[in-house]
Amino acid sequence: MEAIILAGGKAERLGAAAEGRPKALVQVASRPLAAYQVGLLAAAGVGRVIVSCSAGTEELFASELAGLGPEIVPAPEPEPLGRGGGLRFAAAQRKEAGDLFALNGDELVDLDLGAMLGRHRDTGAAATIAVARLKSPFGVVDLGVDDVVTGFREAPELPNWVSCGVYILGEEALERLPERGDHEETTFPELAREGRVHAFRNTGLWLTINTPKDLRRAQEVMSSEAALTLVRRLG
Repeated sequence: MEAIILAGGKAERLGAAAEGRPKALVQVASRPLAAYQVGLLAAAGVGRVIVSCSAGTEELFASELAGLGPEIVPAPEPEPLGRGGGLRFAAAQRKEAGDLFALNGDELVDLDLGAMLGRHRDTGAAATIAVARLKSPFGVVDLGVDDVVTGFREAPELPNWVSCGVYILGEEALERLPERGDHEETTFPELAREGRVHAFRNTGLWLTINTPKDLRRAQEVMSSEAALTLVRRLG
């Protein structure tokens, strides 16, 4: 299989913490964020990774992600196309038709892509998205009868699911991607109304890197023993 990493983000909210790098190449535990994604894809048997990036960053992505196993193919956008448009533009660089992994470049995730692919093919979905429980950014106050406070929970998981930014797209989904714009606002809602999108539940590591606080959290997590095991497994 082939894969696309959406890596057009400029890391504006990260500010100086990005050290002038595109967001997908920001260093987490001494390696670019996208390197973890390439390792995850390589472990799933992906041999060719297309990187949807901003014009002028293609050589940087090629050099930073070289030597990780899969062939790295930068696909610089001639102008900002949005995530859905970026996917469509990068998909034109495929060598083979069929199912395609796609990942947002600012996610740090540990996911069984092989199991996700198996579910995608078992269901016959046009698209399968990895989802995780939404974690509250605040502490939660539990209320009982007559608003008696029964307890407190610090940043608990909520009974909602959010996209992890990891997808498997079949030909039907790829054909319906927008020329410009966000696929999660157009393609996915349209396919969902037709019952053509399935979910794959992820209970493992999932972090989105948007702010300096997120980056500090990622550095802390990737210094843990469990994360070091992940690093060793992905090479």
